[in-house]
Amino acid sequence: MPTRRAKGSSSSTEASTRASTLDAARAHLRDADPLLGRMIDERPNFDPRAWLAELPTMDLFGAVLFQITGQQLSVPATRRTLERIQDLFGGHLPSPSELLAVDPSSLRAAGLSWRKIGTLRDLAERLSDGRLDADVLSTLPDDEFMAELTAIPAIGPWTAQGALILALQREDVVLPGDLALRKAIQRAYQLDHLPSQDEVLAIAEKWRPYRSLATSYLFSAAYEPTETPPATPDPTS
Repeated sequence: MPTRRAKGSSSSTEASTRASTLDAARAHLRDADPLLGRMIDERPNFDPRAWLAELPTMDLFGAVLFQITGQQLSVPATRRTLERIQDLFGGHLPSPSELLAVDPSSLRAAGLSWRKIGTLRDLAERLSDGRLDADVLSTLPDDEFMAELTAIPAIGPWTAQGALILALQREDVVLPGDLALRKAIQRAYQLDHLPSQDEVLAIAEKWRPYRSLATSYLFSAAYEPTETPPATPDPTS
């Protein structure tokens, strides 16, 4: 006679599997990078996606919009611009059709450059007219996904990689062009300069195949409030 699975057992098994996977990833990162290992040990209850709670809810298009908005901007400036964009759309980030329906000058007034507006409209048009399908994109391997997005003028690999982390939760992605991550690495590794993209990639190489988790630990320093403020304010902030 078949045994009926208890209600909730499936979700419990999935949670247990996720926890085991996370434990294995943390163990790998501890061994690979002692500095990151100390960061992990200091935060035993760290949720690698908790920093996303500080960001608007976003689908694939929203994740690309977030990445494009934040190009060359600080975290506070990115947040302010996103808030103004959300205000244009009733408190949420727009869908492709919603973005195409609004006067581009409204997006410019919200803080987006004309170049960023043009890129977002190009992507929105492709997602709206069927040249791109968000559901299909979400199933592609990382390299194929990036090839599809970077075929769009002005969308580079760092923007595509950001979408892989934010919307698709891929495990082995790093964002060497992200200013917030570069600043977090500079602070964590006590560098006397802002690391270049190549330096970020070199540091991150040892994190494979869990670069997304390592990135989340570092991003948390930029997006989550700290308990103790720095002793000396940063004169460049």
